[in-house]
Amino acid sequence: MQKIQKTDDEWRKVLSNEQFRVARKGGTERAFSGQYYDNKDGGVYRCICCNTELFQSTEKYDSGSGWPSFWQPVSDDVIEQLVDNSHGMQRVEVRCGQCEAHLGHVFTDGPQPTGQRYCINSASLDFEPKDIE
Repeated sequence: MQKIQKTDDEWRKVLSNEQFRVARKGGTERAFSGQYYDNKDGGVYRCICCNTELFQSTEKYDSGSGWPSFWQPVSDDVIEQLVDNSHGMQRVEVRCGQCEAHLGHVFTDGPQPTGQRYCINSASLDFEPKDIE
């Protein structure tokens, strides 16, 4: 997959301040503040930076965390996972595999069948409503 690379100035031209802070600078939105944490509509969630399809509504669930949570991405190659030792803890950061946008973190306390909880910032996502089987 060919990586998308842009300068900060190029990203700032296409993203809001909040989207840039979260997706390009690794920020986090406050719990229960994002536009998609409680979205129950059918559709796909895409990267706000490059439009790559990342998650489907059929894999979204209410984790109670205040962020959109998914038990798996559409495929393993659409995301990258990196060790994150910030804030005095060790976590696994999730980034878009196409443009390396910061999406959120993945934890091992999710539902079956994967046991994963992809805890994703709404500011890093765009939602496309559609019928999903």
